[in-house]
Amino acid sequence: MGLFDAIKQALGSTAKKEISKAVNNAVSNIGKGTNRSESFTFNSIPNNLSELQALPEAKLDSAFKTTALTLLALCRYKDSPDDAIEILNFLKGPEDVSTYEKGFIKERLYEKEYIPFSYFNGATPANNYEPSLPLTISVYENPYSFDNENWATLWVKSGGADNMRSVKLRRKPSTGQWFLNDIQCLSEVRKPVAKDDWA
Repeated sequence: MGLFDAIKQALGSTAKKEISKAVNNAVSNIGKGTNRSESFTFNSIPNNLSELQALPEAKLDSAFKTTALTLLALCRYKDSPDDAIEILNFLKGPEDVSTYEKGFIKERLYEKEYIPFSYFNGATPANNYEPSLPLTISVYENPYSFDNENWATLWVKSGGADNMRSVKLRRKPSTGQWFLNDIQCLSEVRKPVAKDDWA
C-alpha cells in the first residue's frame, strides 16, 4: 500500500469514528437541551403544605414541576413566611431550608414580595405584578439544563426583567423525584408602578 493509500485509509477511519461519536451524542441528547418549556396552571396560591401536596405536580416527578411549585411557595411568603418555609422544606426533600437560605429569602423579599409573582403570565410592573387568574407559569430548559446526571438548572421568565432567572434542582435516583437545590431567581426586577416614584 502506498503512502497516499495509507493516509486515505487513516482519514477514513478517523472520519467514521467522529461520525459515530456525533450520532451517539445526538441519540443520548434526545429530549435534552431542546429549549422546550412546560406550562403549569394553578387556581390559587396554596395556603399551606397540605394544599400544595394536593396538587398533581406535588409528585415532583419532573424538574419542571418542582420549579413551578417553588415559585408558588415563594408567593406564599408574602402572607405567611412560616407556611412558605414549610412548603420549601417539602420541595427540598431530604434537606431542610438552611438558616442561610431563610435569611437570603427574607432579605430578597423584604419590601419586594412582588418578585415571585412577576414570573406568572400577565404579571408586569404596570399592573403591580398581579397575575391574571388562573395562575400560569412557564418553565424553560436550555441546551445545558441537564448536562450533569441527576442535576438540572431550569429557567423562569419575569415580566419585570430582560433575562430569565434560574432554579437549580437535584434528582433522587431511588425515588425519581426532583427536589429544589438552590433558588437563583430572586434578583431585582423592575419596580411595580405602586412603588415607583418615577412611574
